[in-house]
Amino acid sequence: MDIKEIQNLIKFVAKSGAQEVKLEMEDVKITIKTGSAPIKIESGDLVQQVQAVPATIVGQIPVSPIPVAQEKAAKTEEKNAEDDKLITIKSPIIGTFYRKASPDKPPFIEVGDVIKEGGVLCVIEAMKLFNEIESEVSGTIVKILVDDASPVEFDQPLFLINPS
Repeated sequence: MDIKEIQNLIKFVAKSGAQEVKLEMEDVKITIKTGSAPIKIESGDLVQQVQAVPATIVGQIPVSPIPVAQEKAAKTEEKNAEDDKLITIKSPIIGTFYRKASPDKPPFIEVGDVIKEGGVLCVIEAMKLFNEIESEVSGTIVKILVDDASPVEFDQPLFLINPS
């Protein structure tokens, strides 16, 4: 089985919506899992892990997954160092997240805004009641993790704040 056939198989699995496909032939075993799980290819004694890619760019499978893994590890370490300083504000309730008090009003906060402890970050509608979500800390808004008018779950991260 050549790489072109494997690529076509990956495209087919991605379009089908299947969670996992296993293919075993005489000398080749292929397991394809959708999502971020790796694709496992076994050929005799050789076992190779290939990182799954989204269906839109399936045509380019990394030939050597080791540099990709090392690059991801370096980026993860950088993110972890930055994220250690940041405070995550999470949803205290289940409901619908709104950045504005009403459609004609400006958003409570934007990325880069400085917020004080107790300042209103957003509102969450639950059972026809609008609950103001206040900041637990003072600092600068680094990232808004939820889109306006999106449903949120209990304990879902909403904002990243760099404390001051």
